[in-house]
This record gives sequence, C-alpha cells and structure tokens, in this order.
Amino acid sequence: MFRPLIMFSQFMSKRVIAVIDLKAFYASVECIDRGLNPFTTPLVVADTERGEHTIVLSVSPFLKNKGIPSRLRLNELPKGINYIYAKPRMERYIKRSKEVIDVFLKFVSYKDIHVYSIDEAFIDLTSYINFYNIEPYKLVKNILEQIKNITGLTATAGIGDNMFLSKVALDVYAKKEKDGIAYIKKEDIESKLWPITPLEKIWGIGSRIQTRLNMLNIYSVKDLATTPKEILTHYFGVMGEQLYYHANGIDEANMQEPYNPIDTSISIGQVLPKDYTYQESRLIVKEMCEDLYLRLLRENKKTKCIHLYLGFAKLGGSTAKQLSLFSPSDDLKCLEENVLYLYDKLNNRKNIRRISISFSSLVETNIEQIELFSSDIEKIRRKQLYKTVMHIKDRYGDNSLIKASALLAYSTSIERHNQIGGHHR
Repeated sequence: MFRPLIMFSQFMSKRVIAVIDLKAFYASVECIDRGLNPFTTPLVVADTERGEHTIVLSVSPFLKNKGIPSRLRLNELPKGINYIYAKPRMERYIKRSKEVIDVFLKFVSYKDIHVYSIDEAFIDLTSYINFYNIEPYKLVKNILEQIKNITGLTATAGIGDNMFLSKVALDVYAKKEKDGIAYIKKEDIESKLWPITPLEKIWGIGSRIQTRLNMLNIYSVKDLATTPKEILTHYFGVMGEQLYYHANGIDEANMQEPYNPIDTSISIGQVLPKDYTYQESRLIVKEMCEDLYLRLLRENKKTKCIHLYLGFAKLGGSTAKQLSLFSPSDDLKCLEENVLYLYDKLNNRKNIRRISISFSSLVETNIEQIELFSSDIEKIRRKQLYKTVMHIKDRYGDNSLIKASALLAYSTSIERHNQIGGHHR
C-alpha cells in the first residue's frame, strides 16, 4: 500500500554531498602519460605477460563508448581493434590519485573528504555553499574543471542531499549529462529514484540481492520503497531496513563520524603464477606469514586469531580454517607454527593456486598474558631481531633484506614485494 513520502521528511538530511569519480582512471592516466587522448585511443590496462586469461583492469573512454567493459579477461576483448596495451603501474596511479585529492583540498578541508576508492571520493559541501556564496552545481563544476586543468583527468560527479542520493546521481545519471554532473534532491525522489530498474543499478544492491528482491515481486526502487519495512527486515535482517530507507532517499551516514570496527584484522593474499605442489606452497605460506607478521609489528599489535584460506588447482575448490590462540601473540615462531599447522590440516597433498592469511582480534602490544612454560627471553630476542629487519625494509625496500629461500625458483617473495595489490608497482 502506498504511503506518502511526507512521513519521512523528519529523517531527511539537509546536507549537500558530492561524489566525484575519475573516468576510466587507470587507462586515462596511461593515455595522458603517453600524450594520447583517452577519448580517441583504444588503450587497455592489463599485464599481457600473465596470459590471455588475465583480468583487464581498465579500458579507455574510447573503448567504453564502444560498449567494452573494464572487467573482462584479455581473451574476451572484441577482435578487429588495434589495441594499445599498458602494464599496470600502481605506484603511478596512487600518485595521480593524490594529485586529485590535492585539488579537493583547494576547495574543502580534509575533514570533509571521504576517499571511497583510488578513483572516487565523497565531499561534504554543506558548509562551503554559503562560504563561497555559490550553488552546489557550480561549485562541483569548478572542482571538475580544476581536476582537468591540473591533472588532465576527466571526472564525473553526483550531488545529493546525502551520500546515497549523490551516489545514485553519479552511477545512474551523471554519465548521461553533457558535463558529467547529476543532482538528486529529496524532492526528486519520486521522479528520479523510484523509476530505477533493474535494482542492481543501485549502490549496495548486487545481483544476488536483486534476485531475492525479484522473488518478492520487487523490481523497481518504487516497489522497494512501498514495501513494508517489516517485510524487508524479515527477509533481509538489518540490511532490509537499510534497503527500505535508501529506497525512500534516506541516508543518515555522517562522513565526519569516525568508524571504529568491532574487530580489526590484517591480511595478505596472492594468486600463484602456476600450480604449486604441497611442499612449494608450504614455503609460500611461510613467506606470507613473515610478511604479515612485519605488518603486525608496524601496527604495534598482537593477534589472537589466525585464518588460512587455500584455493586448489584445476577447479579443485577451496578450503579455509581459523584457529584461536590461547593468548594474543606477536611472536613470529608461534604464529608461523600455527599457520603451518592449519596448512597441514587443510592441504591433503594437493596442488595450490591461491593463498590468503589473516590475523584478527588484534590488540595493543601493551596487553600481556604471562605464559608459565615459555621463555620470554627468546621471544624478546626474536621480536627485536624482526624489528631491526622491519626498519631496514622500511628504509631500503622490502627486497633489501631477504632469506636465502627467496632465491628458490618457485619462491614468490621478491616478486610479491615488487607489487601493490597484486599488480606491478
């Protein structure tokens, strides 16, 4: 049954939020660095050395306008186009992303910027509208022009009364606008938000959630908005309540409010370049455990829970297991022994292709539980040794100090240290 939108007015935020997205970011950076126009150049960002099944990270706006998506495999690219291939350079992209953040800082305080990803950020413009005595649309247009003038990169933007509406404006409408800017206010909810279908166009709704909603005869945002909240909560729990409010244009998220997670963790993972035997991948697990341990030291934390994930070769599926320690630990010997224990339990002599390790339930190192049957002196010496290793690596690079095992043909340590997010620096 339809319920008038007026009942939600008390929840409506009076803020002005913009979200700015860098168009085909990686590919555009590569085009600009080569002196090429991203809108006329068929450039693809992908590591061709990894084979034809490697994932394409980005395609130029020229290729996107031809209907070619970014996230496909190299061998899925349409034939008959003379592509220019660019190997990913993550350090370069991070540097260019920082340059864009510097442009934002010319207009607003860092406290009003929320970096959502390397190529996308939310900006709270509320207090700057009166300060600059300017309309939100004009202020955003000025920011986009400065990005273009200073970096050469093209950006699009969504503006809304809250983060959700600004994201919908960006994802659904900005690409259709000549200047790449779209604006959704609370009075536009019925005309711009409710007609949207399919539902997976909406931020936070993936294909699985969409399928479940369709099974309830919910196909558009209006269907979602006019479905009783109790029904959505029954089928989706807390998420159902969020879906209900978002469908009605309500989002009380505060960008300035710090997020304090209940549980903290650090992790490391990699896809191996080939199928690794039981013994070979056991070495990789040890190397990754040591790398993750150094991150634990940098953050001055201990862990009480270890998680190991293994992906088997040749469609062999995957397996995972976690182990809780008797007390929080920052001792490499303890952590390595337990990670290898998990590995031996999970791997029944099968070949491995993917590995991931995480340390969770982190606590500060000043929390100590005395163990009656262990030598604290040995632990202290080991920790001091690895703190020295950490300082050397931080100053001279991760490969400035390596173990002899890193020189084995199947070791991935040196190569992994030359990557960011699994891609070349």
